[in-house]
This record gives sequence, C-alpha cells and structure tokens, in this order.
Amino acid sequence: MSTAAPPGLAQALFAPESIALIGASGDATKNTSRPQRFLKKHGYAGRVLPINPGRAEIFGERAYPDVRAVPGGIEHAFIMVPTAAVPEAIAQCCEKKVRVATIFSDGFAEVGAEGRRRQDEVLALARDAGMRILGPNCIGLVDTHSHLALTVNAVLEKAEIAPGEVAIVSQSGSMMGGLMSRGAGRGLGFSRLVSVGNECDISVGEVTGMLADDPETRVILLFMETIRDAKRLASAARRAYDAGKPVIVYKLGRSEVGVELASSHTGAMTGSDETADAFFRANGMLRVDLLETLFELPALVTGQRPVARHRVAVMTTTGGGAATVVDRMGTLGVEVVPPAARVVEDLARKGIRISGARLTDLTLAGAKKEIYSAVLEELIASDHCDLVLAVAGSSAQYQPHITVEPIVAAPRGKPLAAFLSPHAEVSLELLRNAGVAGFRTPEACADAIRAWRDWRAPAGVPRPDARRLASARALLGGEARPNEYQACRVFAALGVPHAEAAVITDPKQRVEIAFPAAAKILSPDITHKTEARAVRLNLTSADELAAAYEEILANARAYKKDARIEGMLVQKMERGLAELILGYKSDPQVGPVVVLGVGGVLAEVYCDFALRLAPVTAEEAAGMIEEVRGLAIIRGYRGLRKGDLSALARAVAAFSQLAYLEPRVSEAEINPLIVKEEGKGCIAVDGLLVLADN
Repeated sequence: MSTAAPPGLAQALFAPESIALIGASGDATKNTSRPQRFLKKHGYAGRVLPINPGRAEIFGERAYPDVRAVPGGIEHAFIMVPTAAVPEAIAQCCEKKVRVATIFSDGFAEVGAEGRRRQDEVLALARDAGMRILGPNCIGLVDTHSHLALTVNAVLEKAEIAPGEVAIVSQSGSMMGGLMSRGAGRGLGFSRLVSVGNECDISVGEVTGMLADDPETRVILLFMETIRDAKRLASAARRAYDAGKPVIVYKLGRSEVGVELASSHTGAMTGSDETADAFFRANGMLRVDLLETLFELPALVTGQRPVARHRVAVMTTTGGGAATVVDRMGTLGVEVVPPAARVVEDLARKGIRISGARLTDLTLAGAKKEIYSAVLEELIASDHCDLVLAVAGSSAQYQPHITVEPIVAAPRGKPLAAFLSPHAEVSLELLRNAGVAGFRTPEACADAIRAWRDWRAPAGVPRPDARRLASARALLGGEARPNEYQACRVFAALGVPHAEAAVITDPKQRVEIAFPAAAKILSPDITHKTEARAVRLNLTSADELAAAYEEILANARAYKKDARIEGMLVQKMERGLAELILGYKSDPQVGPVVVLGVGGVLAEVYCDFALRLAPVTAEEAAGMIEEVRGLAIIRGYRGLRKGDLSALARAVAAFSQLAYLEPRVSEAEINPLIVKEEGKGCIAVDGLLVLADN
C-alpha cells in the first residue's frame, strides 16, 4: 500500500493559504476563540475566515454567515460547531470544494453506535465530494515552519513553539499539549504536531507517511492508544526508516490481557499488547515504556541504524549512580560487558588502572578530565561493545568540565549515552547541544537502551509457497472448523510433518498403526481434549484401544453433550526432547501473527513465548527460537542433547504461510509440536484450525 499523500493534501493540511473557522467565537474565554487568536499570535500569514452567522466581525477579521458566503476558495476548514450541526457544516464545505476539514466537535464514534452512525454519515458526504477529514474529536494541529497553530489546545495560550526536527502524532487530543510542553522542557524543537482524533479518514499512518516526506522532520514520535489502519502505518514506518527517520512509539495498553480471547491457548497468550510489540518491531519502529523516554531517546538513535549486537559498556565516576542504571538494564535483559583485556592494557600503559569488572568505575582513579576522556575514547574505539554509557556523579552539577565536556568532545564511532545522577540542567543542555543523549533518570536511560537493543530493520516478508498452498487449499472442505485430522493434514501440506494417524468410527475397527498409540476424540467442538478427559496415551494393543474408545466417547459426551463426534483419532506415540506450542491468529488490529512457546497443557501457565507478524522467514523463526527462554533445554544448555533447531525453524516458517491461505484462517494451533534430536526433525501430534466466517 502506498502511503504517499494525494497531491496537495500535505499543503492543505499543514500550510494552507486560507482557513475557515466554522463556529468561531469572539469571546476570548471560549475554546472556539482560540484557533483564531493562536493563528495570529504565532504568525500565520494566510487568510483567516471566521464563520459565525451572528457576527459581522471577530477579533478584527470580517466574519461570514457560512462558508458559501466567503469570496474565493478555502483550503482548510476547522469545524467547532455542536455535534448535530457538523453534517450541515461538512455539506457546505463540500459545496465550497474545501480541500480538508478538521473536526474539533465530539460526539461521534467515541460515544457508541449512534455516534458512529453520525461519523459514517459525515465521512460519506466528504468522500462523495473528494474532501478529506482530520478527526472528528480532534484538537487540531501545528506546523512551526508555516506558523500554523490551528488548535484549541490551551498550551499555545502562553507557550512559544520552538521550531525543530521532531514531529509528534497523537491519538489523544488532550495529551498533545502535554507532549509538546514535555518535549520543549527537554529542549526539543518541533516541526509538526498533529492530533488525529477518531481517524475516520486521515489516520496516524497517513500522517506518518507525510512526515516521512517532510524535509523539516528527522524524528517521528507517536502517542498511540490503539492501532488503526495497520497496513498504511506499516508502509509509512518503512518509508520513514528508508528515509533515515526513526519512528518512536509510546503506546498505552501494557496491562491489557487482550481485547478478545480466542478459544485456544494461542488466543489466551496473544493479547493486543504482544501483537502491537510484534507489529512495531516488524516495521522498524522503536517502542518505549516510559513517557519520559519518548523525548530522550531521539538523540540516541537519530542518524543511527539497528546493529547486529547490543553489548553495552558502562563507565562512571559514581558507583552507586551507575548501579541504578545497570541494575535496571539487568531486569530488562540488556547485556552489560566488562572492558576488553586490550582496553585494560592500553589504559595501563597510560597510567590509568581500571578493573575488568562490568562497571568501569573511575571513582578511585581520580576525578580528572584527562582520565575520563582517555577511558571514554578507548571504550568507543573498542570492538568489544556496541554502545557506551557514561555515568556522571556530582561533577555533572558542579564541575561539568571534568565528566560532561569529555562526553561532548568524544568521537562518535558508536552510540553514546549519558546518565547524570544529580540534577544538572546546565550539563544536560551541553549534551543536548552536542547531540548526545542525556538522561535524567536511570529508568528512562535503561528503557532507551532497551528500545535501542530491540530495534530492528523492517522484517522481510517471504513469498507465498504457491505449490504447498495449493495442496493445503485442496484439503479444506466447507467446514468453518475442520477436525484435528483435517487440520494436521493441512499443516503437513504446508510443510509441518504430523504423527502417523488414522480415523476409526468403531471400537473394533483395525488400524495399521504400530503400538504404542494414542487415542483421542475427533470433534471440531472439543478443543481441549485433556480437559474433557477425551485422550488416552500409550495404548499397547487393539483390546486397550477398544476399551479406550468407549471410555473416551462417554467422557466427551458428558463434557459437551451436543458436540459433533466424527470418530476417534488414533496416532502413533511420538517422543522427543521438548513439547512446544506453535500458534497462529488473525489479529483484528495488525493481521496475522505466529507464536512459538513452551507447550503442552501448561502453555498458558508458563507464558514463555515469542511472537511475530506472519508470515516469517526461517531466519526470523530462528530468532524466535532464541527468544523463548524454556527452549534453552534444546539449545545445548549444560551439555543437554540439542534439538533439531533447523527443522523447527523450517516448521515455524511453513506454518506461518497460513497467512496466505484462502479461505482465510482466523486461528490455528499445534500443541504439542514435538522436537526431536538434531537431524531427526520435529512432528505435530495435535492440531486446531479455524477458518474465518464466510
């Protein structure tokens, strides 16, 4: 999907030659007076056209009864009328051929079904006329380079907006002013600030695409509550990445279990926040946990690219101060490394003694500028680390020439961050002016380094395997929920082997499968067979199978009396080194995702998994395997036998091709997927497949 804005849209939105203020007020105490006052205050040079049928003049500007009475064209309309009057205002704008309308008025989709109906009505009017809408329920936008201050946000009442290279897009209108003031408090200058409201038309993704094209913007900050129009946002983020513009996201929702739980284990594990993480990572975006980090991270990543390794070297003049950051990084899994032997030796030749501990503490070496500079330069030049964190103690506040000036003057061979343990605004300004990322708190510093570590180039998307997909498609019947046997055959067609199996409908029916065997109910209506006591393992004879058949059938009917019973699935018993869960889900926000985790009946209890957007390559799947902590047991941990990791990666990649399958799959799962010894593959012994409603 192209995210390039239609010709003229960016100008009409951010640098219009004329603006109609529909519902403008001459009462300076009202919100509806603010856009006109702010435009004048901040130097907007275009035509400002107040629209108010009860006024002939507002703040020295001629007022008009409606937009149709305005002579000449109008590029941008800002609508501030009551909810019920918005459709008529939009209709008049369409008649006047207004290019874009920003709707401040609320009472639309954010209030429920009736509001959504009103919003759809307004959008239909605009689309029929070719007019674009920002909002509704939108607080406005700012462009410092065109001096556009088209907003009702009170922060502009007093604040001056410093022009700069940072853009902010916010789904929360009320937060836009807070974001601007927080950023300004850290010395950031802004290019554009946009509140998108309900995103009924112009979305975060489309605005991000415009910012990717904006020569005045170098960093894009997103304050998000949800993900809408994921394909457009993904495409825009990739374009921004290609343009060398980091996209940094603060998204609410870390504590949500999930918007919707599916019936499988995968649905229980795959909450909306995990899928959001996977979405941001796959598209080259950085996500921060702390609001503070949103404004302090840009200096660390601007002009940088993701790197393959993420080893952090830490030097300090305050052991306790540095420990606050290192401890926090440890909880986030950031790798802190000691200085290389060569670094220790080179410094010793210069008369500087440091230990080989992870924390290069210079407290006892003496608070001297030349010592700090020498150690910092050695660490930056060394290939044993990929980022250097310099921590300064009281000297940052009282003697910045000792520890802060060396950081400012240091070569830029790799990312460099500084944490100042005291309150030291002068030193932070020195760092900011030099383009060095300076941090006020250990939490924000650690969060920023964690975000840098997790940053990846946009993931490649594998091509569909047409031959395998055709084979899988041929196996699907008309059922919305194929049974386990059918599901496993589909997975095998895609490239995930399954255990030798047969279906019987009579306890005396012979099977060609060698014992020992497993028997389980075959029903699309019973997902968790263990819970239903509808599974028997390690059956050693036909007599045991016949007895198990009757028992399983009775248990299944007791568990769910109206379940469709399609027979009994008999499988060869399989053994291996580990049992995993491999799941797939079509997420309503970001689309298909694939999840790999520690499996079996306790999959939800362990909650140890890796998740990616689907489909994935075998290389990306290998990264997922490394990410799951519990899979250390098949990675050769402490001399244990290694599992067939290559076969597992291929299976994950093959399974993820479900994203290309038609009819569309809403949910799928293999639990367990048994991983055998190296060279012996992996095999599915259970399967769930749910097709999307036709």
